[in-house]
Amino acid sequence: MAATTPATLTARALLLDMDGTLVNSDAVVERCWRRWAERQGLDPDAVLQVVHGRQGYATMALLLPDRPMEENHADNRVMLAEETADLDGVVPVPGAPAFMAALAELPHALVTSANEALARARMGAAGLPMPETRVTAECVGASKPDPEGFLKGAAELGFAPADCVVFEDSEAGIQAGRAAGMRVVGVGPRAAALAPDLHVTDLTQLRVERAADGSILLTTALP
Repeated sequence: MAATTPATLTARALLLDMDGTLVNSDAVVERCWRRWAERQGLDPDAVLQVVHGRQGYATMALLLPDRPMEENHADNRVMLAEETADLDGVVPVPGAPAFMAALAELPHALVTSANEALARARMGAAGLPMPETRVTAECVGASKPDPEGFLKGAAELGFAPADCVVFEDSEAGIQAGRAAGMRVVGVGPRAAALAPDLHVTDLTQLRVERAADGSILLTTALP
């Protein structure tokens, strides 16, 4: 659903998911997870309904609840290597380059379920700058929808959760942002049905401005 009337959120800092929010990596995700699903004897289409937003081991635990967790972590290491090597079709979400340029002098952090190597690979493939502050998979003990990553990102930037706005595309990510006590801008079709505080089809529909008091104004634009 596209934004139909302008609406504004005010924040002190922004916490940005990567896949589906800044970077369109759906083609790679589908290739890698279909192969994994077939090896496990699972329906690939059903698997693809739950993979977005979580770290791989957490998705595997959800799909194979009786499997030892060490096997999920081992498979996740293989999955991360495959995803890092496969950048075919990785592109920026429309509007992401201008959006990131607008944030250059504003407080923001990347909070992603990817590890550092995968985040660097995908941001680079999409031609997007890597934020100086980032919370990747290695930095947290629990995957989204746990709020740990967003809370850590806010703390590293030096802002209270209530002063932060999360950008997310997935159900797990939006749940994590809300659990952290933050407002959420939902990006793309997956977010549309999840009642974020603001929803945009892509980042071309959002204007970012610095207010006189230093706060960040996020305003949806008419499609």
